[in-house]
Amino acid sequence: MAGGRFRELLKKYGKVALGVHFSVSAASISGLYVAIKNNVDVESALEKVRFKQLESILEKVGMAGPKEEVEVEGDASNIPQSKPRNRTAELAASSGGALALAVLCNKALFPVRVPITIALTPSIARFLARRQIIKTGV
Repeated sequence: MAGGRFRELLKKYGKVALGVHFSVSAASISGLYVAIKNNVDVESALEKVRFKQLESILEKVGMAGPKEEVEVEGDASNIPQSKPRNRTAELAASSGGALALAVLCNKALFPVRVPITIALTPSIARFLARRQIIKTGV
């Protein structure tokens, strides 16, 4: 499991592993923030990937459940078609902004960030040791 490997990584590399993980998290939050500010429907994008944690986080902020579909009876030719709702933009506008939503989505992406951290940390630790920025010979 990635959680056990992440703990081993923290024991072996310490501050370097934490720095890499926080850097990956900062990059993730920044990217999500820019996407949300540019009206990208992040909820739909993450639903396509089907994260299990995403469902519980979306329930906490009131975004769970199927998207609304309007049923029209009779002749629908004279009713203008509305574009699909961007629930991400609605939530960002209503409940504290894009940064809060970016942090919540970042939390849902934890299972993606851990393997990235595990993959990057050894090479970054070797680079820092060669440059004598850290004192441990990894």
